[in-house]
Amino acid sequence: MEEIIQLDTRIVYRNKWFAVREDRIRRRSGREGIYGIIEKSDFAVIIPIENDHIYLVEQYRYPLKKRYMELPQGAFDGEGERTPLQVAEMELREETGLIAGKMRYVGAQFLAVGFSNQQYHVYVATELNQREPMLEAEEEGLVCKAVPIAAFEQMIRDGEVMDATTVNAYLLAKFRGII
Repeated sequence: MEEIIQLDTRIVYRNKWFAVREDRIRRRSGREGIYGIIEKSDFAVIIPIENDHIYLVEQYRYPLKKRYMELPQGAFDGEGERTPLQVAEMELREETGLIAGKMRYVGAQFLAVGFSNQQYHVYVATELNQREPMLEAEEEGLVCKAVPIAAFEQMIRDGEVMDATTVNAYLLAKFRGII
């Protein structure tokens, strides 16, 4: 027997970036309940590294009303299908202007398993060539900065880097011996 059985489902909100779904469920014990789930498309996180520097983006995060440093990342919300690698290449170019000669896949993680099905794919980008960024309207004011890796690690220790995806992606790549 399944742990939880879905009895009914409905979309309670949808926009171009995500949907909120509410499922009526029955647990193994027979008790019924509700699960709220955020459905978002998967995204890519890119760790661009060159000459002992890591490229970060700083942008204003409206929900927190503050600017934060993080790795380039994003999802493909346009027409057609894209592979995680294609999304990673596109987001790297859009946010930083960088084009990677080499993209190495690190792995995938789930963002928030308690309320979302969203997964992210982590890549390390090397052999970088600089072009002009191609920012979208939502990325207005985004700035790309090359930071020495040792300084970036100190920023994590000091709590200056607050984006959990950035910290997790970097540590996953480091623990797997890719960086």
